[in-house]
Amino acid sequence: MKKRFNVIAAVVLALGMVVGMCGCEGQLPQPKATQHQDAPNLTAKQEKTIRTNILKTLDQCNNDRNIDALGSILEGPELEIRTSELHVAQVTGNLDRKTAIPTDLAQAVISTDSGWPRSVFSITSTTDDQQSKRLLVFRQDSARQNYKLWGVARLFSGVKMPSFEISKTGSAQGTEKDTGLVMTPKDAVAAYADVLQNGASSQYAQKFADDDLRAKLADLTGQVQKAMELNEGSQQQVFTPVDGAISVMRSADGGDLVVARINSEWTRSAGSGRESQPASDAEKALFGDGRATSTMKTTYVNVIALYVPPANSDAKITAVGSERQPVKVEAL
Repeated sequence: MKKRFNVIAAVVLALGMVVGMCGCEGQLPQPKATQHQDAPNLTAKQEKTIRTNILKTLDQCNNDRNIDALGSILEGPELEIRTSELHVAQVTGNLDRKTAIPTDLAQAVISTDSGWPRSVFSITSTTDDQQSKRLLVFRQDSARQNYKLWGVARLFSGVKMPSFEISKTGSAQGTEKDTGLVMTPKDAVAAYADVLQNGASSQYAQKFADDDLRAKLADLTGQVQKAMELNEGSQQQVFTPVDGAISVMRSADGGDLVVARINSEWTRSAGSGRESQPASDAEKALFGDGRATSTMKTTYVNVIALYVPPANSDAKITAVGSERQPVKVEAL
């Protein structure tokens, strides 16, 4: 029995680490300069200063495995994800390579909105070891608060990004209720969560282009299911969008680039009389000295980046990047 569950653990470790870590950089079109009434909230120089200062502090936190200082520079899903990553690093002695964020910039998309929260979408270069570009979402929640890093998504291999206004012109910030699209951003996120949970059987499956996250998750789920069946076990994943955890920027073609948080729970039952064990180094670190039972539940924070095309387009909604990290492991 123990040997069989070691097989499950090996499958999850080998495949789970791949989910969202999709090789080469995405393709960025040339920024477009068009007429625009409002000025951007930041200059390119100010964006660079904010970004480099935050990343410098984050790099120091990584090196020191310092979780306590993260709240000064991070918020939203990125705060929970990085807290988990550093906790795992404290236990294992190794910081996952996916935590690397390049300091060089490919493009900055700066909001022209005068209200709050204000957002900046910064797209980095590839990492030194040729991991994919990162889409960084910085947010300023009020006039009296500093910008913080709210979300990070690793762009998928070969993905084509929408065009945005040049940084000197700025881009309009969208909302979760934007119309004139094939689906509102909020509805698109909810539909994508349903597709992640139900795959091809989802009623929304045909509205989305194929993407790396869905492919990796389907592969992972399928292989783990085969291993679970050897022990008469079962598994279930539930994906739930988080209300209000969404950032939107309007693209030059009238579409929206949407970055949102989707929580998920992965429950694995080992079958009667058997114990379900943590299935990766990250899960082991998060589970700690907990006592195993027949059922184990892992909670994930997922950050997804979706391009939602305009309503008059024949294009499908496309996931262009993601991040996925376990944040809690418990025996039920």
